[in-house]
Amino acid sequence: MSEALAASAPSQDLGGSVAEWTDRYARSVMNTFGAPRRVLVRGEGVHVWDADGRRYTDLLGGIAVNVLGHAHPTLTAAVSAQLGTLGHVSNFFASPPQVALAERLVALAGGGPDARVFFTNSGTEANEAAFKIARRTGRPRVLALEGAFHGRTMGALAMTHKAAIREPFEPLPGGVEFVPFADADALEAAMGDDVAAIVLEPIQGEAGVRPLPPGYLAHARALADRHGALLVLDEVQTGVGRTGSWFAHQLPHVGGGVVPDVVTLAKGLGGGIPVGAVVALSARAAAALGPGQHGTTFGGNPVAAVAALTTLGVIERDGLLERARVVGERLRAALRDVTPLVVEVRGEGLLIGIELTAPVAPAAADLLLDAGWIVNPVRPTTLRIAPPLILTWEQVSGFVDALAALAPALTDAPGGAA
Repeated sequence: MSEALAASAPSQDLGGSVAEWTDRYARSVMNTFGAPRRVLVRGEGVHVWDADGRRYTDLLGGIAVNVLGHAHPTLTAAVSAQLGTLGHVSNFFASPPQVALAERLVALAGGGPDARVFFTNSGTEANEAAFKIARRTGRPRVLALEGAFHGRTMGALAMTHKAAIREPFEPLPGGVEFVPFADADALEAAMGDDVAAIVLEPIQGEAGVRPLPPGYLAHARALADRHGALLVLDEVQTGVGRTGSWFAHQLPHVGGGVVPDVVTLAKGLGGGIPVGAVVALSARAAAALGPGQHGTTFGGNPVAAVAALTTLGVIERDGLLERARVVGERLRAALRDVTPLVVEVRGEGLLIGIELTAPVAPAAADLLLDAGWIVNPVRPTTLRIAPPLILTWEQVSGFVDALAALAPALTDAPGGAA
């Protein structure tokens, strides 16, 4: 907010230290995320600052959301202009940004004249809508993979594999079956003419950045075609350039030319403004939901639509797909040899999983945060990196040295690396 605008806004006291805000958070916000690791007050590019004035390099990007970094001037200007023109209209009406964004997403996904888009506010809502599209086939079974994460609303949660986040809310919507990850034979054995959809992530992000093996998606496509099922690809985390391609399944060695029936998107789509999308590419999927069968209050909001159009435009204008490929490949190569603590480096583009030799990822993330680097211990043995696509090698090269310096300290951590 500019100083002039701030001066005209109703008075709010937003001063205070990290400790003070953390205490107020604990007394006012539901404890669904645990204690905040820091209280952040400002961002610029790939950096953020906490309430004590410390600067961090953000290698998580709001969990793959801030693809243009923080306070990107083009995005800020576009969102401000749209909010000052037309902010929200309900879905009783259409707006040009909404329609233009739908057309843009269909084109990027390689859709034809039958393709259609449904807008949401988040990834879990996009997967919820995809689940309802699958239900409209009239078939009872949905196949998902072990390790899958598709969200935390009830339908999306039913397709999420992790017992710890499923079991407190059972019974969940029925009919979902999990097959072993990357096991093509198991998927084929589970298929039948009563399967509504196969739901897959090209790279499982929450499971530790695990890519499906080459040929798996093509095999799933063939099985879906043989049995008349839909193929749904969850690209909530991997879409919008995260892997160096608009969609992960468009990478030749990942998808091999596969065209899914449905692609779900969110996270990076709005560059930080909440927006998700279901892109139905086949005529069957695109026509599955009729008037009154699904809805959303904010989906397709003009401000969110402009944010998404601007984000896509900046990615294209500034060559960020290529940057994600080049910086990501260089970073993965450097991390592989940085320390014996690292046993494997996985991923595509700027979605990277660093597998450690011991379950010390949480301790490593804490030490890295103290050193000014934000990463995510997505599993006990895995660190996840999903930074803004504007990241340069010069901005990230110091992270390699920082990770190497951790090894001695981690030998004494719980589960220690010694």
